[in-house]
Amino acid sequence: MSESKHSISAFKQWIAQQLQVPVATIDLQAASADASFRHYYRLQLPDRSMIAMDASAERASCVPFVNIARLLAHGHVHVPQILAENLEQGWLLLGDLGRQTYLDVLDDDNADRLFSDAIDALIAVQKIPAPANFPHYGAALLRRELELFPEWYLQRHLGISIDATLRAELDALFDLLIERVLRQSQVLVHRDFMPRNLMLSEPNPGVLDFQDAVYGPIAYDPICLFKDAFISWPEARVESWLRDYWQRARAANLSMPATFADFYADCDFIGVQRHLKVIGIFARICHRDGKPKYVSDVPRFFEYLRGACTRRGELASLAELIERFAPQ
Repeated sequence: MSESKHSISAFKQWIAQQLQVPVATIDLQAASADASFRHYYRLQLPDRSMIAMDASAERASCVPFVNIARLLAHGHVHVPQILAENLEQGWLLLGDLGRQTYLDVLDDDNADRLFSDAIDALIAVQKIPAPANFPHYGAALLRRELELFPEWYLQRHLGISIDATLRAELDALFDLLIERVLRQSQVLVHRDFMPRNLMLSEPNPGVLDFQDAVYGPIAYDPICLFKDAFISWPEARVESWLRDYWQRARAANLSMPATFADFYADCDFIGVQRHLKVIGIFARICHRDGKPKYVSDVPRFFEYLRGACTRRGELASLAELIERFAPQ
């Protein structure tokens, strides 16, 4: 028996033990895979369905998942219930939040309603106090993420040599972004609060993929939500949703800028940081992981960057870089 088949067999035996049913009745159907080492299976039972998570290839990833799931649930965020756990093997049994993500169903007609629910859920996340020793989204992590852009997009994808002049331009831009981002008030940050990680559910939405949460800038998750990797909206509509979020966050006593104009600027600066990071990540997924389809979404992020440059004169150097290196 191969190691992979042996692992699945042992996984099924563990599930059967937890449910006190025969192993032969355990039929695992692939649900999704949010990373190469973490696999999700749907298990249909006579009276309900549940999700079996196999992270045996990187077992340590289960610990933050479990800890943050409980933290969010305590803060009244709708996350999968942990029904059983085997942290040594990297196995979890979870409640099933449904089969449809926001990304599956969002359209012009339902976006206002679905995003209104998402704003409520996001504010609930942000109101949760970060535990002691919770990881911080500080300067070192922000810069590490920014470096994905020159390393994987410029050098690996485009074959650009980073000379001293270009390096100095990138360093100055990165310094500006980090300085502006670190001015923001700090909250619990999901870090991928985007439509494909939100499930249509009751209560709505169900929130997934939260294991990389950190304590960091308040504008980060709103930008994840409204400037997505796989679906774009007119800027006027994004601005309207951001204004709605800003008003509701202030009403919830979150520490927000006094004017929407200042908050909108915060969104643009943290947005640029995220967009550059994602461009680098998509190039890395293409060249390191052999999944070239992600690169087809890179132009979307350059459009987001162009919009920010149009609104923020401080980003003139980024505008020049975009014209040199963006896909034509």
